[in-house]
Amino acid sequence: MKAPLLNIRTLNLTVNILEAEAPAVTILPSVKDQFTEALKKFAPDSLTPPAIGEYWIGQGGIYAGRREYPEGLCYVIFAAADVGKHAYGEHGTEVEAISRHDGRENTAILVNRDGSHPAADAAYAYTCDGHNDFSLPSIGELNHAWQFIHESFEKDWYISSTQRSAYYAFGMVFGDGIQGYYGKNCERRVRPVRRLPIQ
Repeated sequence: MKAPLLNIRTLNLTVNILEAEAPAVTILPSVKDQFTEALKKFAPDSLTPPAIGEYWIGQGGIYAGRREYPEGLCYVIFAAADVGKHAYGEHGTEVEAISRHDGRENTAILVNRDGSHPAADAAYAYTCDGHNDFSLPSIGELNHAWQFIHESFEKDWYISSTQRSAYYAFGMVFGDGIQGYYGKNCERRVRPVRRLPIQ
């Protein structure tokens, strides 16, 4: 009988691959700031919102659908929780915050006045997921929340940024969707809202 032509034995090989070390890159602060601003500007193009009523990771709250605003169609995002109970403020004083549609406009008016507007101040000061562009919702925005994400709110009165008169502001009870008004000195729940333009 002939011996096998091939005799295979275990062969162990060790291969070392040397990788070049990546050079250190220093980004100048001004370039970094420009890059950050560019990302903020163009990030909405690639955003895909979650289902209505779900928390939108990275956007500061619960996605409530879309609404038309002066700048165009926007995604609407409500904070996931209330920021306490606060009064509208300046009971007995007529203010210009009368938009039933645009809480951002109303809030800007209220926080820039010399008087005290605790509800608007609390909503304006709120930050989440790095966003600091929240406002006190208008009565229309509260109604929008009641239509689409009412289960995310307490069944209680919420204050809006919409003034009715020198003594009253509009509000909404989320238990049954009643809109009404109450004294500007009454404390009601505050839920901040922000919007994100759809591009």
